[in-house]
Amino acid sequence: MLHLTNTIMKKILLAILFVTASVGVSFAQNGKFSIGLELGKPTGNVGDFYKLAIGGSLKYDVPIEKGTNFNVSLGYTSFQGKRYVGDAGFVPLKAGLKHYFDQGFYGEAQLGAAFSTEDHGGTFFAYSPGVGYTFAGGFDVGFRYEGWSKNGTIGQVATRLAFNF
Repeated sequence: MLHLTNTIMKKILLAILFVTASVGVSFAQNGKFSIGLELGKPTGNVGDFYKLAIGGSLKYDVPIEKGTNFNVSLGYTSFQGKRYVGDAGFVPLKAGLKHYFDQGFYGEAQLGAAFSTEDHGGTFFAYSPGVGYTFAGGFDVGFRYEGWSKNGTIGQVATRLAFNF
């Protein structure tokens, strides 16, 4: 059963990558990159073992309709262990939609996969709904819940401080 789940996850990831590449090629001249610092507070049972999540990400937004962007992001997140628990690393790859409501305020939802950097850590289904604000000049602040599911959920409440270019 576990092998079937990993196969399905790989197919979902390949489909996300294919769609992302297709949209990226179609709209490349209109898109924007952002690079950001990510800070999170682990939630639920994970919070018993990890005190902080810290990382960075690169995101690419492509307008698909007025006020709505398709985006893809790739990053690295390290969960910092509490006493007697080591750190754990993950590489999240997600795609989603961002919609601007008014001025710089937006809502965003992404789906994808988070790959553990630990031996036998595996691949997790990733989801992250959030809100944020893009300031004039390119600075962006986002707040989200991010969950990674595989036989339970690793969750965090996170902030992304980014610069768009």
